[in-house]
Amino acid sequence: MKFIYSTILVLSSVLMVACCGEQKKTCCPMADLKSTENRLPFWAMGGFVRPEGVNPVIEPKDTEFDCPMQKTKIKWEESDTFNPAAVVKDGKICVLYRAEDNSATGIGKRTSRVGLAETTDGVTMTRRESPVLFPAEDNAKVYEWRGGCEDPRVAVTEDGTFVMAYTGWNRDNGEITATPRLCIATSKDLITWEKHGPAFAKAYDGRFIDLTSKSGSIVTKVIDGTQVITKVNGKYMMYWGERMINIATSDDLINWTPELNEKGDLKGIVYPRPKYFDSDLTECGPPAVITEHGILLLYNGKNRGDDRRDERFTPNSYCAGQILFDLENPGQVLARLDVPFFRPMDAFEKSGQYVDGTVFIEGLTFFNDKWYLYYGCADSKVGVAVYDPAQNVAGDPIK
Repeated sequence: MKFIYSTILVLSSVLMVACCGEQKKTCCPMADLKSTENRLPFWAMGGFVRPEGVNPVIEPKDTEFDCPMQKTKIKWEESDTFNPAAVVKDGKICVLYRAEDNSATGIGKRTSRVGLAETTDGVTMTRRESPVLFPAEDNAKVYEWRGGCEDPRVAVTEDGTFVMAYTGWNRDNGEITATPRLCIATSKDLITWEKHGPAFAKAYDGRFIDLTSKSGSIVTKVIDGTQVITKVNGKYMMYWGERMINIATSDDLINWTPELNEKGDLKGIVYPRPKYFDSDLTECGPPAVITEHGILLLYNGKNRGDDRRDERFTPNSYCAGQILFDLENPGQVLARLDVPFFRPMDAFEKSGQYVDGTVFIEGLTFFNDKWYLYYGCADSKVGVAVYDPAQNVAGDPIK
């Protein structure tokens, strides 16, 4: 029966593609691409609504922290707070956000640390004074000094172990190649974290340890109202990557093995598309979710700045898309949005470090029968948007 359902879904997608031109394995959410209305297809999540008058929910402030790297007190979240993860613990949403100090000027030049905020209503935040993940005198020093810990994605197992995929950025450390690496950390309380180093360190005899990679979206499922990490075909699985989306699997959630193609190279399954909002970049967003239709991945798409961009959206802007994968064959794309369901709309999403406009999604969690999406606003602040499955709401308008 599952095979028959998947076949019907694939055939339906193919028929919709035939109506939308030569786009492969996509699902066009509207017949008239000139329309500003953005009605989402049945398999997609959303639309997500920004609660009125509450955003941004996290902004920079002058909080001091005794930094073990700089050996002095620093204002660790003084410059920017953005790109958050989110997970539910003890009846609260916990938001783990990237924060930058004021040690330099320019994107990627300051030191990043991960802070923790809690909320019982999804919008009112209580923040810890000190970061929970940061560069220190520890086993990850060689991967994190002096760029720090960036862009967390967090999910939880059924037994209450929190797993974070984050970027270790050793910007100017001369001991090992200066590369942003996808790293793994685990915790039982979201405050004390055990760092396990690069996710791909052991795979293929360390072949990919110096691979530039920043995003890891571990597959989850809502079971009895709780979103938890789940296995796919007997393995833990995550989608990962930026310039293309890949798959990696794991037996322990710590050591991950990327899938390879028949030539022994990384097996890319999704790529940027010229003339679309994701024409320059497809970067995995929050933890993927198994739904009744397949595996749903929300991702970040960057528009190009040249003549291959999507002219409906600002050049170089970051918008958010969705892809549906087959549950039995997780590398097979069943459907893909041709326009973003979420894009820079408000002033704080188009000002700050990234004035071309950014809504960068990394935190998605199921709470009180609704989905809360936490996102970075122009690399400077944190916002929230909410999807109520009981409501039929369109995505962000196209223009």
